[in-house]
Amino acid sequence: MTDSTIQWPKKTKEMESHHFDSTVWNDFKFRDDDIVIATYGKSGTTWTQQIISQLIFQGDTTLDVAGISPWVDLRVPPKPIQLAILEEQKHRRFVKTHLPVDALVFSPQAKYLYVVRDGRDVAWSLFHHHMNANAEWYAALNDTPGLVGPKIGKPVSEDPVEYYKSWFDNDGAPFWSFWEHMKSWWAIRDLPNVKFVHFNDLKKDLSGQMREISEFLEIPINEDKFDEMVEHCTFDYMKKHASQMSPLGGALWNGGGATFINKGTNGRWADLLSDEDCQAYEKKAVEELGEECAEYLKNGSLATVVPQPMTDNSLQQ
Repeated sequence: MTDSTIQWPKKTKEMESHHFDSTVWNDFKFRDDDIVIATYGKSGTTWTQQIISQLIFQGDTTLDVAGISPWVDLRVPPKPIQLAILEEQKHRRFVKTHLPVDALVFSPQAKYLYVVRDGRDVAWSLFHHHMNANAEWYAALNDTPGLVGPKIGKPVSEDPVEYYKSWFDNDGAPFWSFWEHMKSWWAIRDLPNVKFVHFNDLKKDLSGQMREISEFLEIPINEDKFDEMVEHCTFDYMKKHASQMSPLGGALWNGGGATFINKGTNGRWADLLSDEDCQAYEKKAVEELGEECAEYLKNGSLATVVPQPMTDNSLQQ
């Protein structure tokens, strides 16, 4: 039963681009126990997929996590193939989306996890993601049927600071709007089937966050296996088994899965952005999101994670 007094989100637009085909949600047949992992991108999506896979499959280490938990609104493979794959799944489904709420069909029965990360950390991770994309990545996005709008090009700069400034000044380009995305999900944070998860909180208390997620998803924890499950969700473990968790085993990036799943560190921007750059970001966050949301975006709900110092070899991390 759903609460008839709740005003559930309604889809009001489509988003189609080199990455997106939001029309897939119009034909997606929800099941009552579906789980949707929503993020802007590079915010802990794969980490959350691994956490949920461990909870559902009770510590199984043989899973092709990226294969069983697809990005639904990615326009490759085409919509009929994507939907057929999902319809055939027998386990409790957990999928990911990078769409804002108003480009989704929203199910009152499904459970939604929205994963948040400071935009500066997102941009640094995007830089690494984009810089290491190979020819197959560009071909999949630019040279396949159904492309709407311009192709995605090479990074605007090989300097992460300049890349960040372009991303910030152009509202998420060449990807999608960061502020719109965050605002749309923040607006529904109090719905009973929506839970916010912050990257900082996962780093600060992984086991505690996994327990909270399991409670929200109503997945009983097998205490005999829980410590192993937590270990399987650490970045050290995920890095060693990156091909199981990366799309197509990491084939679209130079260096493979170990490139797609990097170190998961925060604060790589701290010693590179000027005080003026940081002030501009924080001022923009408050203007776009309001003080409460901007504070959560920056810190999460647990103690602030102190930015980690830069090292010479960390610029491309």
